[in-house]
Order: sequence, then structure tokens, then C-alpha cells
Amino acid sequence: MASQDLTIETWGNLSLRDPTNGHIYLTPSGMPYDTLKEEDICVLDKEGNLIEGKRKPSIESMLHVRIYQNRSDVNAIMHTHPVSSTVFGVLHQSIPVVTDEMAQAIGGDVNCAEYALPGSLELAENVCNALGTTQACLLSNHGALCAGKDMKECFKVAKVLETSADIYYKALCIGKPVTISKENVDWMRDFALNKYGQKG
Repeated sequence: MASQDLTIETWGNLSLRDPTNGHIYLTPSGMPYDTLKEEDICVLDKEGNLIEGKRKPSIESMLHVRIYQNRSDVNAIMHTHPVSSTVFGVLHQSIPVVTDEMAQAIGGDVNCAEYALPGSLELAENVCNALGTTQACLLSNHGALCAGKDMKECFKVAKVLETSADIYYKALCIGKPVTISKENVDWMRDFALNKYGQKG
């Protein structure tokens, strides 16, 4: 995440959920990513209680917990701090679907969650509402959130979001971007989920 310019220093956080028992594996608070060892990861139960690990969990632990509680299809979450996406978060402005890649990987507009303080339950609820059934949303003045069935999908969503934000910004500088209709977005998302690539 850090090496791909999706965050800076120790900001942001990542988690995985074990779908067999609901345990959540979350990065600790304020530790550089390149120094983390297995024993530094915090293990939470479905309600967000620390059940294993000696480190303090990320301040955004309830953000992850609430998304997992609301989205059975999500088993990986990345909270990133990328530049182009955060530009729109600072403007409290959503990013409409402007590329086919965005339609396929994210599945809809990237909404901007209402502002709330980091680590607050209010922020967790605001992000859940903004995320809806898509794979990404923006946090007002505070980066982005990407969700997926696994960490590989999270990275794809994060890269597509940042690229699309950069394209949308540049298009706005020239003129009025043309968005993709919901009907076509829904078709492409279904295609990406059920028909794209090789099977088996």
C-alpha cells in the first residue's frame, strides 16, 4: 500500500476477515508497515473486541467491524490515503462512474461519506452508508476506503479508484465529463463478477 503511493507514513489501515469464524485481522495503530510482523497484527471478534495480540488496534477498528457486519460479501478492507481520491474527499464530492474499469471493479459511483472524527462510531456509520453495495467510498477530508472479497481485490479497487479520480480531475479541467449510465454500469459489474476471465 505504501510502495504504491496509496498512503503515507503510518496512515491508513488494512484488515482481513476469516469467513469461517468471523475473526478480523487488523493492522495495529501507528506502526510503519514495513516493520510489521505476524505478532503485531491484532485479532478482533465480530463485535470488535481484541481477542489476540499485544498491540493497540488501529483507531479505525469499528469502521472495519461495521462494514463486515453489514457486508457478508466483503472479507478484506483497505483504508487508504491517496492523493487524487483525497482531493475529492476534501471537496466532499463523489466521483461518478467515468471509466469502464471503474464500473467493473467498483460497481457504481464512489460516494463521499459525511465528515466525522477519526475512530468515531459516527464515522463508521457514515462510511457504511456511503459505501452501500459498491466496493469503494471516500471519507471527507480523510482518504478512501476500498472493500473486496480478498486483499487482491482490495488492491485492484484501490488502484482503479485512484486512476479514475485522476482521470476525472483532468477531465473536469478541460470540460464536462460524460458519465456511464447505471444500466451499463450494472451490466459491466455483472460481467466482471460472473463472465470475465478464465474459469477453473
